[in-house]
Amino acid sequence: MVHLWEGIRGKEGFIATLADINEAVVTLDAGAQLGLAISLAFTMFAVALGLKTDDFAFLKSHKRSVAVGLAAQVIGLPLLTLAVLILFNPMPGIALGMLIVACCPGGNVSNLFTRLSRGDTAYSVTLTTCSSIFSAAFLPFMILFWTALYAPTRELVNEIELDRVAFIINTSITLLIPLTLGIWLAHSKPDLATRAQKICLPIAVAIIAVIVIFGIATNASLLTDFGSVILPYVILHNALAFALGALVGRFGLKRPSTRRALVFEIGIQNSGLGLLIMLSQFGGLGSGLLIIATWGVWHFVGGFAVTGLYRLLGVARTPDTLSLQEDTHGL
Repeated sequence: MVHLWEGIRGKEGFIATLADINEAVVTLDAGAQLGLAISLAFTMFAVALGLKTDDFAFLKSHKRSVAVGLAAQVIGLPLLTLAVLILFNPMPGIALGMLIVACCPGGNVSNLFTRLSRGDTAYSVTLTTCSSIFSAAFLPFMILFWTALYAPTRELVNEIELDRVAFIINTSITLLIPLTLGIWLAHSKPDLATRAQKICLPIAVAIIAVIVIFGIATNASLLTDFGSVILPYVILHNALAFALGALVGRFGLKRPSTRRALVFEIGIQNSGLGLLIMLSQFGGLGSGLLIIATWGVWHFVGGFAVTGLYRLLGVARTPDTLSLQEDTHGL
């Protein structure tokens, strides 16, 4: 097994500080936990307000391409993350943070990067929609399943004394109810939903930004001391996520613009949701928080780097010769 931090492990005081980062927690009182739950529900509601009938129509006419992308998102990325953990054997808190990130749905900013790279925006939006709906129903099950497959995280979750039944019920209710309400409003009163989203979505984005900043600021001293430990894992994890999207797209999708969209869907994760779950359900473990919060910043760096690479290679300036709407096989 390889340790990314092995080169500096022997420095004086390092072992003690490693214990500090692994044992550091962000404690929240009942009011703060309630506030986080409300923030999570509000964020899902804001996302659901933007779900359009066209998104589901696209899914109906391109089942295979959406299935390929969704499988890469909900199975491929956690499986790849598990392989990274087995290979590099990070401390359990870091491993937990990486698995939570991998289980989260794609982030909405992936749609922006797809557009900048002249990818298939309709495909990107549909994948984000599908992964968000899937996560609303199954995210707690996914986190428990994947963390149980890796012994250090399984033991850590046991040490935290996570109430698994309460975790499933609380997270599912917090995600499903606002998502269902938002979808109903978008379907039954589309004009009202559009006006509401113009207000709610910026607030939701601001909430996520504040949570990411809070996660970093609260552990600023640990991040300063252990940027050399945390950052390599984040960079490696994010780079492999982008690479996974490119690999699956190369062999599973026909059109270059659809492949580019998949790269960003896998490489950009909803880390704000991961932070909310880490803070509210997993005891605010410092090392896990740092991984998720750093990912929330770094995936922008990675996203712009991949966009720049596409533009440098000229592929983002070359339109596809085929129209996706003309692809009767949905590929």
